[in-house]
Amino acid sequence: MYSLAQSVLIKGAAGEPLPSPFQGLASHEVEFRRGEFSLVAAGPGTGKSLFALNLALFGNVPVLYFSADSNAATQLTRATSILTGDNIRDVKRKLLSEHFDEYMGYLNKRWWIRLDYDARPGLNDVELKLRAYFEVFGMFPHLIVVDNITNVQGDVPAGSAETFTFGLEAMCEYLSDMARVTGAHVLSLHHVTGEYSDGLSPIPLSGVKGKIGRVPNLILTIHKEVDEMGGTVLHISDVKNREGFADPSGLTFSSYEFNSTNMRLTDIVNTL
Repeated sequence: MYSLAQSVLIKGAAGEPLPSPFQGLASHEVEFRRGEFSLVAAGPGTGKSLFALNLALFGNVPVLYFSADSNAATQLTRATSILTGDNIRDVKRKLLSEHFDEYMGYLNKRWWIRLDYDARPGLNDVELKLRAYFEVFGMFPHLIVVDNITNVQGDVPAGSAETFTFGLEAMCEYLSDMARVTGAHVLSLHHVTGEYSDGLSPIPLSGVKGKIGRVPNLILTIHKEVDEMGGTVLHISDVKNREGFADPSGLTFSSYEFNSTNMRLTDIVNTL
């Protein structure tokens, strides 16, 4: 047991916000704090992985990214394009033709960002990679990304919808504990219910698949808007936020222009 005064001495890095490129979210008091667990939910192909990758690369903080949903070639070309601003098609062509040396300097500057590409990691695998990270760097990551939460094999076997929800709740509890033990911010990506899977309308808290809103400190949902010229804007709603503003309806959001050539997200000043 600790007194309030003693708690000051043992708090560690808990509560320290990570660097974030998302100014619109910051205006809604959204921060990705160490020692906390957050969830980002969206339909397939809406941009949740790109959101996580932009966050992971922006601050050059220690990151462990469990990329179960994307392979090494996909993540490497996206990351290189984000870091350099080069067209992702050119980056991919150079990667496939073994003319990738010009990018190694950019990648080496992010030497403490590590990715794991196991498509179906178990909890033992996750813990082993965390211990390995600590062994190499002498500390835990500041940010741990789990892409996606349903790709991680938990202890609850698949079954009914009720069992599915129970398993997700247990996984959220596990990831929340991981955030507290490691002092990292644990960011997990997740899916939404069928009616929101096209990603074209605001997603409320109730639209998160499995209704697992109890555990995370922060829940964001993402929907997109595509104009007649093919331009894409991502709208990010903070539907749960224990430390700031939240609108469970999803109708309040900040907006970001998605540059499909270099995979970057840029704040749009006017937010709803």
